[in-house]
Amino acid sequence: MQRLNTLNLPSFIGFDRLFDEMDRAFENSANKGYPPYNLIKETDNNFTIELAVAGFGMDDLSITKEGNILNIEGTTGSSNDDVTYIHKGIGGRNFTRTFTLNDHVEVSNATLTNGILTIDLERIVPEALQPKKIAINGVDTNAIEGKVHVPDDLKELAREAIDKHEEEKVKVS
Repeated sequence: MQRLNTLNLPSFIGFDRLFDEMDRAFENSANKGYPPYNLIKETDNNFTIELAVAGFGMDDLSITKEGNILNIEGTTGSSNDDVTYIHKGIGGRNFTRTFTLNDHVEVSNATLTNGILTIDLERIVPEALQPKKIAINGVDTNAIEGKVHVPDDLKELAREAIDKHEEEKVKVS
């Protein structure tokens, strides 16, 4: 596929990845929908891809992740020439499906059951990139205005300390 030249201007420095993503999107659209798939959002951080891969065994399928690109490939073994089909409706052609994953999305599991390849994905955001609550420092205006509840026993201790301090001031004078 040819790269889009209309956006390939000198002012677009460092956008090679964007153009590669666009190329990949157009490649997938030319795939004619084989094999069909579902994208499922389980939670905000868990996703599932389901591909209908009837006729493919585990040895016929390959899942690879390179950077943020998830590739799923299916290759059929040698066809059985001894079989004469009256009708062959189960697709058995080779395929490649490519998905672009967001940052920090990893494959957590892959299973093949009843002709459905299920790939579980999980977004694992590093702690350094997770939102942090920032403490706000300052003067508590409630304490200044006398709006903070002080237990009676603490008030009594404070009065005693103040009284003792006043007595010592009087003795010194």
